[in-house]
Amino acid sequence: MKNLNGISKYLSLVTFSHTIFAMPFALIGFFLAVGFHHYDFTLTTLLVVVLCMVLARNAAMGLNRYADRKLDAKNPRTSQREIPAGVIKAHSALIFTLSNSALFIAATWFLNPLCFFLSPVALLVVLGYSYTKRFTYWCHLILGLGLAIAPIGAYLAAAGKFHWIPLIISVLVLTWVSGFDIIYALQDEQFDKKEKLFSIPVKMGPRKALWISTLLHLITAGMVILTGVLGEFSWIYWIGAILFVILLIYQHLIVKPDDFSRINRAFGTTNGIASVIYAIFFISAIYLI
Repeated sequence: MKNLNGISKYLSLVTFSHTIFAMPFALIGFFLAVGFHHYDFTLTTLLVVVLCMVLARNAAMGLNRYADRKLDAKNPRTSQREIPAGVIKAHSALIFTLSNSALFIAATWFLNPLCFFLSPVALLVVLGYSYTKRFTYWCHLILGLGLAIAPIGAYLAAAGKFHWIPLIISVLVLTWVSGFDIIYALQDEQFDKKEKLFSIPVKMGPRKALWISTLLHLITAGMVILTGVLGEFSWIYWIGAILFVILLIYQHLIVKPDDFSRINRAFGTTNGIASVIYAIFFISAIYLI
């Protein structure tokens, strides 16, 4: 029971439930390779892809919580997170981050040489995000880039080479994540200003920040359409595409420049549902045509 309690603390530290944002797109990348382009399917590769996703995200979130521990303690919204609340010690979080980073690189060895040699680059991106809000207003795009690695990485794991469809999907993920991270950052605008941190809401204010988020999500919708057209996917794909875009629109309807009360619904619930729905219909379209 004690061990389970310890595990639950670390799952909470990394907000494990938010793995749902990137994991569906990693599965899309994998099944694009084995189902659409007919590379060999192995259960081992699929399991290692899932493991790599979990390890990379654990490392990224662990470092994020470690790097932001003093800021989190000052911010009323985040003061009860595990490190400032004393649930997990700072050095323990750092060890957790380093361990997951090392295991991630080791796991890619069991995929193929290209994935192994690119793994430090991927790790640099996902770990580097934690410090970007200290020097650039475009930190949201770095977060988006970190999650955008998922479909490309999973495709490479199965195929061992690049292809343009997962690259388009990665642009989709980049703009989608960047857009909803701008929405999420609205709730910390005043705190970030006080602490001299960088974000689009700090730079441009809530109203313009929401316009930029909308623009990014328009690009996302464009990538959804482009993927369907160039991939010549069946009507099954388009059902998922339409639902995904509807959920994009919905989160912009419920968050207003003067009302942030439903940000968590827009950020967590809506985007989590959107990613799962899109992946289900995308993968179904690959096999049911």
